[in-house]
Amino acid sequence: MSRSTRRGFLRKSAIFGTGLGFVTRSSHGNVTANDRISVACIGVRGRGNSVMRSFAQEADCDITHICDIRKSVRQQRGAEMKQMTGRMPQLVHDYHDLLNDPSIDAFMIATPDHWHALLTIEGCLAGKDVYVEKPASHNIVEGKMAVLAAHNRQRMVQMGTQIRSASFLREAADYVQSGALGKVIFGKAWETSRNSPVHLPPDGEPSADIDYEIWQGPALERPYNEAIVRSAWRWMFDYGTGDLGNDGVHRIDFCRYVMGLDTMPDAISCSGGKFFFEDDQQWPDTMFINYEYPGRILQYEMRLWSHPKLFGVSEGAAIYGENGWVLVTNRAWKAWDADGNLVAQGTGDNGMQAHARNFLDAVRSRKRESLNQEIYSGHVSSLMCHAGNISWRTGKKLRLDAETEMFDDKVANRYLGREHRRGYELPDVS
Repeated sequence: MSRSTRRGFLRKSAIFGTGLGFVTRSSHGNVTANDRISVACIGVRGRGNSVMRSFAQEADCDITHICDIRKSVRQQRGAEMKQMTGRMPQLVHDYHDLLNDPSIDAFMIATPDHWHALLTIEGCLAGKDVYVEKPASHNIVEGKMAVLAAHNRQRMVQMGTQIRSASFLREAADYVQSGALGKVIFGKAWETSRNSPVHLPPDGEPSADIDYEIWQGPALERPYNEAIVRSAWRWMFDYGTGDLGNDGVHRIDFCRYVMGLDTMPDAISCSGGKFFFEDDQQWPDTMFINYEYPGRILQYEMRLWSHPKLFGVSEGAAIYGENGWVLVTNRAWKAWDADGNLVAQGTGDNGMQAHARNFLDAVRSRKRESLNQEIYSGHVSSLMCHAGNISWRTGKKLRLDAETEMFDDKVANRYLGREHRRGYELPDVS
């Protein structure tokens, strides 16, 4: 591709990037009360609060319910939302109270990972559309069930890998898939940072502020531990998916998106372990994972103890072709030719507001294909994280059957799902 052709391509991409299907706030300024989309937000302490505010900024969206197992959190968020919007949401501690409420159009889910799929499934079965934070599930079986529930009940379900709605990412994908790099064989995504150690205090008793029974949900019974419930859940097998499912899912997702890898990998192999931290976290701090596709490889590198960056960024992806390569970060992309000359680039925000808008537009249009990260695509990226973790836990290279979503190894297949605590079993999604 010549320089002039590239310039023409970028002009075309820039025009396309402004029309991803989302609608700005101002275009919904005259909607009536009956036109508004009511959203119940489940889990609003940290990330959920940020996502809830993005939805609240859309003029045709009402945050009608706030559901959190912490009384102090739901009261605080309710007061903040009233100040922000002029409307006080209903405050709920048990999500079951939301399921049969016909006034609710959609759920926003930002709980710990072990709740993501079950809430998505129950929301779909109750006729709600769902925006669920990443990863879409705690394990492969739950993710597969969430996809079935969404499709069988014709629900709009979007996973919160918000960069999928960023215009600059679409530009990067269009550039690579236009053939500008020639044959593309290899992509590498990464996370390099220095995390803090996880030290758990002795188990104790929950305060009156929290409903620990609901917090445990489908996970097996365990005595209350303040550090786990506060934030260390992410690093424990029963509740989180490690940093692979936390940050890795973003980078793996946009790497495969730019490469045009829409399907599940054929094989997965992981080398890694807990090599740096001497603490209570269970997931690895170091991982190198290869995802094999026909004629192509996507690799993920995770170093949670290392400050040095790759290509000047702590997290990103590089896509290599015969005629050059592309670097993608959380807010920009750049392309170099085979001689190392910078030939194209673009920047933008991380896509969060556009991602919320894209979901709301799909709720209105009922067009699943308009979602920028529909649940099946989100499931593929989540499954890749689960598969990487399972390869590490078994120490084996695994081959995946995309139809059954099972491996060629009996030990690995034991990690496909989990035992659910009584009262929180997976429902029938047929």
